[in-house]
Amino acid sequence: MYQRIRDLREDRDLTQQDLAEILNVSQTTYSRYESGSLDIPTVSLIRLSQFHGTSIDYLLGLTNEKQPYSRKLGTLR
Repeated sequence: MYQRIRDLREDRDLTQQDLAEILNVSQTTYSRYESGSLDIPTVSLIRLSQFHGTSIDYLLGLTNEKQPYSRKLGTLR
């Protein structure tokens, strides 16, 4: 997971500081997210997935499909 968030950031030529500002955390905190020394809170995972246009499952390494899922309300069982 941690390599994926780093790769996505670097693909957009962004610094850790850039992403830290988007997530409203310090650069040090964001660095710890990327290194895996600090778990990423759910709200930050949501923001990262929205910013990068991907799914949380992709960020977590549960799928290799970068495209986010389609949002269909009322289909959960």
